[in-house]
Amino acid sequence: MKVAYLQEAMKIVVRDDAKVPEITPEQVLVKMEYCGVCGSDVHFYKDGRVGDVKAPKDFVLGHEVAGTIVEVGSSVKDLKVGDRVALEPGYPCGKCQYCKTGRYNLCPDVVFFADPPVDGALKEYVAHPADMCFKLPDNMTTEEGALVEPLSVGLHATSLGNVGLGDEVLILGGGCIGLVTLLSAKARGASKIVVVDLYDKRLNMALELGATAVINAKKEDVFKRVDELFEGKGVDKVFETAGAIPTIQQTPYFVKKGGTIVLVGMAAESMAEFNFSQAMVKEITIKTVFRYRNLYPTAIAAISSGSIDVKKIVTHRFSFDDSDLAFSTVVHDAQNVIKGIIKF
Repeated sequence: MKVAYLQEAMKIVVRDDAKVPEITPEQVLVKMEYCGVCGSDVHFYKDGRVGDVKAPKDFVLGHEVAGTIVEVGSSVKDLKVGDRVALEPGYPCGKCQYCKTGRYNLCPDVVFFADPPVDGALKEYVAHPADMCFKLPDNMTTEEGALVEPLSVGLHATSLGNVGLGDEVLILGGGCIGLVTLLSAKARGASKIVVVDLYDKRLNMALELGATAVINAKKEDVFKRVDELFEGKGVDKVFETAGAIPTIQQTPYFVKKGGTIVLVGMAAESMAEFNFSQAMVKEITIKTVFRYRNLYPTAIAAISSGSIDVKKIVTHRFSFDDSDLAFSTVVHDAQNVIKGIIKF
């Protein structure tokens, strides 16, 4: 089968040199159909590492994936050949205190696609535990199935932020994760959603997806515009989705007294300064997001029912053989790419 290998920073090579994996009784074999290009994968592609974690030679990227089952293990009861599935990319141990309390995203022994030394799923066939493969309904495309993973991040963020009917929301960052956070906040009943970003294409997409207002941080005074849009009251719920130190540092100034900050984006470097005095005098809540948990069925139901439309966030599509082009385009044309996706 074909596999896309990250040979070195900024170089992916597709080779037809791997054996189709054999499955265990508890696994299914999935023929991949779509793989989203995620920001963490892009860090590995661009720099060869994410923080202190270095990608080994011939590393395989990709974790936002969906496809069709072509073989089922002898112990699998709920799935069959021909089922289209979204693959939840992390498989926890199921035995630790985090797994047993339902917080399996914090499992220290989780096996997660494209998290070294575990290879990702940018390959023609993947063997995966059946209980982490979620069947897609007939009215959902497999491409939408690959978008269940990023949507789950947005759903987890707004759940932790306890976004509810009538809440006013500020989202710092209008990339894919910022937009799925917008869609999730809207679905939960937020009355006002303002998105801040540097690029007009992302901001126009935010408006198309239901933002009530947008702010271009290159062209406008963000503090002044936030003050105007929220009438000087501050914001109920502030989400930082860019993973940028300046926007993380801004969050305690935007949130209202008694409000909530949710840090979703992962900064590439450690942060030396954060105004905790500003946070403490407002008695705010600060929450952080690491992936998601127990949300694939919810995300699939939301897409299938029409409550959330994720299709529009895909702006660029590439073939599997052009995987290197897909990643280089995301790196070099960030202002125009909202979501890139690879079709097998």
